[in-house]
Amino acid sequence: MEQISISEKRGANYTLLEISGSVNAYTIADLQTRAYSIIQEGNLVLDMSNVFELDSSGMGLLMGLFNAGMESEKKLYLLNMSPPAQKTVLETGFIDAFNVINSVTEVT
Repeated sequence: MEQISISEKRGANYTLLEISGSVNAYTIADLQTRAYSIIQEGNLVLDMSNVFELDSSGMGLLMGLFNAGMESEKKLYLLNMSPPAQKTVLETGFIDAFNVINSVTEVT
């Protein structure tokens, strides 16, 4: 069975969600609930270094979070994307829409 693990950390001007596992239609419910709640209040950083699958449902979640951030004047950051996650985002052509960072010190 596919699984996802999410841990949360707070920074000065962001909340970091460290994601491990598969981000797909079967696993995103908890991530979706937590992430939407966070981005309404402040900047959201998704550490994707341990994501080994990102399917179209996961990509839809990222786009939805990006849009929710725009509406609430907050930013979504994608931190340290794993090769599978980066491949999916690149294939959609939306890589330039996201704030892709290598360190939380880049959060503004």
